[in-house]
Amino acid sequence: MAITLTETAAERVKAFLDNRGKGIGLRLGIKTSGCSGMAYVLEFIDEVAEDDKVFESQGVKIIVDAKSLIYIDGTELDYGKEGLNEGFQFNNPNVKDSCGCGESFTV
Repeated sequence: MAITLTETAAERVKAFLDNRGKGIGLRLGIKTSGCSGMAYVLEFIDEVAEDDKVFESQGVKIIVDAKSLIYIDGTELDYGKEGLNEGFQFNNPNVKDSCGCGESFTV
């Protein structure tokens, strides 16, 4: 089981944490949402819950709750720019389908 970051994503997360002035890492999870069923949730956190799984990639801690891990195990988080849009991109090997707008997915 692993969640990883590309070098570009790690640099972006570190910059966000530095600007925030506190935080131990990035929480990656899922929620029920969108037309395909699930959507990713990202947030910067200050503490780890007892049932969280902690991964480290490129010097950044990635925290995932046990319920989300089964859907996102093996995911690589990247950060990129495409035209005027920029943001985190999820390379999740478990995804079977995603909606047309790319906001939600099914496993």
